[in-house]
Amino acid sequence: MRIIIILAITLFYSIFAEARKNDQVQPNIIWIMADDMGYGDAGCYGQKLIKTPNIDTLSTEGMRFTNAYAGSTVCAPSRSVLMTGKHAGHTRVRGNFGIRGGVVGLGGGKGRVPLREKDLTVAEILKTQGYTTGLVGKWGLGEPKSSGAPNKKGFDFFFGFYNQRRAHNHYPDFLWLNEERFDLPGNSGRDHQSQYAQDLFSSYAMNFIRQSKDVPFFLYISFTVPHSKFQAPNLGEYDQKNWTDEQKFYAAMISRMDSQIGDIVGLVDSLGKKSNTVIFFCSDNGAANRYEGRFDSSGALRGRKREMYEGGIRTPMIVRWPGKIKAHSVDHTPWYFADFLPTVAHLAGGRIPDDIDGMDISEILLGKATSSSRKIINNRFLYWEFYERGFQQAVRWKNWKAVKLKWNEPIELYDLSRDISESRNIAAIHPEVVAQFEFYLKNCRIPSEEFPSPLD
Repeated sequence: MRIIIILAITLFYSIFAEARKNDQVQPNIIWIMADDMGYGDAGCYGQKLIKTPNIDTLSTEGMRFTNAYAGSTVCAPSRSVLMTGKHAGHTRVRGNFGIRGGVVGLGGGKGRVPLREKDLTVAEILKTQGYTTGLVGKWGLGEPKSSGAPNKKGFDFFFGFYNQRRAHNHYPDFLWLNEERFDLPGNSGRDHQSQYAQDLFSSYAMNFIRQSKDVPFFLYISFTVPHSKFQAPNLGEYDQKNWTDEQKFYAAMISRMDSQIGDIVGLVDSLGKKSNTVIFFCSDNGAANRYEGRFDSSGALRGRKREMYEGGIRTPMIVRWPGKIKAHSVDHTPWYFADFLPTVAHLAGGRIPDDIDGMDISEILLGKATSSSRKIINNRFLYWEFYERGFQQAVRWKNWKAVKLKWNEPIELYDLSRDISESRNIAAIHPEVVAQFEFYLKNCRIPSEEFPSPLD
């Protein structure tokens, strides 16, 4: 009898251990990011004219966020925040061009600031947990052979643009495959353009998924549309619209990307990886053009790319993980790109660095957040700074949003719970809130040798 009991207990713990092991399987992680797509450009965010059925399906199968934010209002610093988990006042790359220093980029401009060896990236963290890592699309955080090249910052595989300036042309004469130049003979002349970079990115992303299907993988898909130049192989259903050519191409670029997202998600599902793959979709910053009266790309938000108002930094954000993230769910928690690193580090079983600004929001994603943990996330400060128009700052705290367009001028204050369009500056009637922001702004950042500010 005793032997039977021991065997039963042993069997129970064996089954329990196996269940725990299965419950803790490392998920595949896919981060899909559009380039200059506005908060209101997808159907699930209110768009009526541009068709995005696959992005909308991601939304119905997962969680749609209404208060998610990019790392910056322009390309390179937004990606730096995403990769390092540090906000724009702490991360290495704080602008598209450094004010001092940097290297000469592929586009010819000076001041390209690369990540350094000591700048830990999300890819490097996931590598320590056994992940195969891939990047397809635009990098922008280090030129070839520099300390910030993708293959030196945790990516096993890279295909795309090192330099965001070259990424403006969707029919380039070459891309990069890891650290080697990858010529595109189909784009050898102005009238000979047959190799669309966006299509190549989709193809290489899918090949990476196929080749990595038997191991945990992290795939960062950094698409380059709908960033100008406005180019596409065809205009599809928009060809006959009574719109400007720019508007037709803008819509066609988004819909073509949407179709490719559908292909990528379909491949994941067909390979049997649906329940063990978490997919994020977002944009790198606000829309470059609001297209008011046509698409209203910023929706009800004020501003656009290169502005510190909501239209410049708030992004569509959808996260799908069937069986883990509740389908048809909408969450209003404010979070930003810096949170990606600690969140996926936790999901992968890795260590979360101590010196970052982001927070692990996995409990929010998984529907396990307690009132106290949600309060901690809601009550923190989210910070941005921007250099191209002088030194500008923005902070969100709870429902409050502070904008400082010049370092020596007063703060603008908005209550986003009542004024999502930031149309009423209420700083004069809430001096106590302004004082909180003033204190935070004096202590929230560190000086940068490449990006000096009036506060340094």
